[in-house]
Amino acid sequence: MSGTVERDGVVRFRDPAEASSVYAKGFFGTLEEDGGLRLDRFESVYLAEMGRIEVRDAGGRSTDWPALFRRAVRAERGFPVRYLVYRDLRQRGYVVRQGPPPVAFAVLPRGGILHKTPARFWVEALSEREPFDLTRVVALARRAQEGRKLLWLGVVDEESDLTYYRLRRPLPTGAVTPAPLPSPTEGWLGDDRVTVLDPAAVDALGHQLAYGSRVGERLELSLLESAYLVREGQLAIRDAKSGRPVPIERLEARARRLDPRFPERLAAYRDLRGRRLVVKTGFKYGAHFRAYPRNPEHAHARYLVQALPERHVASWPEVAGAVRVAQGVRKEFLVASVSREAAVHFLSLERIRP
Repeated sequence: MSGTVERDGVVRFRDPAEASSVYAKGFFGTLEEDGGLRLDRFESVYLAEMGRIEVRDAGGRSTDWPALFRRAVRAERGFPVRYLVYRDLRQRGYVVRQGPPPVAFAVLPRGGILHKTPARFWVEALSEREPFDLTRVVALARRAQEGRKLLWLGVVDEESDLTYYRLRRPLPTGAVTPAPLPSPTEGWLGDDRVTVLDPAAVDALGHQLAYGSRVGERLELSLLESAYLVREGQLAIRDAKSGRPVPIERLEARARRLDPRFPERLAAYRDLRGRRLVVKTGFKYGAHFRAYPRNPEHAHARYLVQALPERHVASWPEVAGAVRVAQGVRKEFLVASVSREAAVHFLSLERIRP
């Protein structure tokens, strides 16, 4: 079967019988009113590489696959990376069409019939050399959710291997609501933590491991937990050396000096607590938090959470490592995207095999 490549890079089959044959075996191309078929660059390069079609130029001369591929590379920025993702998905048995901007492809579920089965997935193709732009991926996840699609990212590494990630915007929830103290208790500030000594407050705050860590008869709170409890009216802080009261502004200023991301972490912590999750440090896993839907004494953490400013930009190897660690310990990796107004939106990243 022979098609003609035109100036715009589109390959056309004029013969209706050939057009129907190409289209029927995998829903390649777009049928035209005259019975012909139009293939986009991805479809024509793929079918030529697979040896399923022959392509000729306007003068009737045969155009081999390397020439067709080079033409596509010249015409479309980023074509090699997107083609690798297209090719891989086709090899896996999916029907793949060029997607609505800003994603590369719309993909039908296996066994789907074009124009009868709605696309189930939106797939964006990226090189590992491209930055992980949090603003962009959150926007993509939002668009996919609004369009009732599942969003995949196909990330191509420097050896042309692919890793797929499923992205979504979850609403993490738990079932733990610690009982508030009847009146604020005292905490004593020393360096980078606060110590609670009152036995009743230690028992109440430490119940179900809701806050802090029990060390002997005392409770050790992080600056993050302390700032939250002060804002919630459950804690009043004094300096352990002078005995003087420590205003919340001074406490948070100290925390920011120790940790420049303290504001984002505090916003994410407050949001997670509002969702009835028990929140503990994720230091052992290289994350900001681990979050439990139930009492940590009786359940494993469900989430590892990284709190980042909404305009954060990182490298894909950094993100890939964080996702791998989370899935290696059977937890869901969440990015808490924090706006300047301290609004928090969650993004879930999961490594998948399509």
